[in-house]
Amino acid sequence: MGATLRDVAREARVSTATVSRVINGRGNVTHETRARILGVVERLRYVPDSVARSLSTGLTHTIGVLLPDLHGEFFSEIIRGIDQAARRRGLHLLLSGIHGSAAEAALAIRALKGRVDGLLIMSPYADSAFLADHSADDTPAVLMNSPVRGNSHSSFCLDNRGGARAMVRHLAGVGHRRIAFIAGPRDNFDATERLAGYCEAMAELGPDLKELVLHGDFSEESGYRAAQRILALDERTDAVFAANDMMALGCLHAFNEARVSVPGDVALAGFDDIPMARFVSPPLSTVRVPMAELGARALDGIAAAASAPAATPNFTEIVATELVVRASCGAGLRDPGGESDARRGQRAPVV
Repeated sequence: MGATLRDVAREARVSTATVSRVINGRGNVTHETRARILGVVERLRYVPDSVARSLSTGLTHTIGVLLPDLHGEFFSEIIRGIDQAARRRGLHLLLSGIHGSAAEAALAIRALKGRVDGLLIMSPYADSAFLADHSADDTPAVLMNSPVRGNSHSSFCLDNRGGARAMVRHLAGVGHRRIAFIAGPRDNFDATERLAGYCEAMAELGPDLKELVLHGDFSEESGYRAAQRILALDERTDAVFAANDMMALGCLHAFNEARVSVPGDVALAGFDDIPMARFVSPPLSTVRVPMAELGARALDGIAAAASAPAATPNFTEIVATELVVRASCGAGLRDPGGESDARRGQRAPVV
């Protein structure tokens, strides 16, 4: 037979109530005691009885996570942050990709009724009215990077606008005037916020800056096609700012094919700071997005709401982005690794 809660308590020299608090991620336990109990849990390979826990607490200790997609570095990093925070709290996850569809989001939310203690949702459709129609009244939800309408739910949002403004200001600050922007999908919240930040910064910096917006779909292929359209223009473009790194890498490929030098002939920047961004030639200037941090903070938020819904106020928290300047934007660099000392880790302004 497997180890019991009493076995863990005896080995750790604490009460069963203290073990229960640690297993359920609650406070009032010292760091030293918590570490000792978790060590015993690992050594004895103790697995909590989920049925008994549900009966005694009314909770499933499971969180539903609904994302537009489960593929790609952006979503895998968010999932990694959610998973790490969930494991610290002894929670399990049910994941579903809803592919940007309102119908799929509604179906997934209804399928999770009674199976989860709370929902983490990234969807442009997940406003208060939508959740009221499809979710159980007693199931709290926390939104991630979703348009928040009303104050019925908490949300964690990346500062996409601030990050885009910071990159445009930087490109203008090193002398670029004709700055093209490759926007993402029109129905994507991140994409619309990044486009808004670009437009705001271009308007703010004065009439001598020339604005040009092309639309992509966040894929490398759409960045490649956008670069080909830019290369066909009669008027030279000084810089290209893509709404994500994958489109920027597609641009880089098109420029290389056309023997257009980056940054000698045109500067290039992206958004997200995926791992590949620093390893291409030249290394890509970008806006760093803490995807794993966003996921972890959102999980902590929904865990708090699930354990004490009446005591958890609703709020919106903005997660800051960081400007990362590398060789592709044509700035003066002092660092052989390709990242500017002056700009490394600079926080984009939150307004």
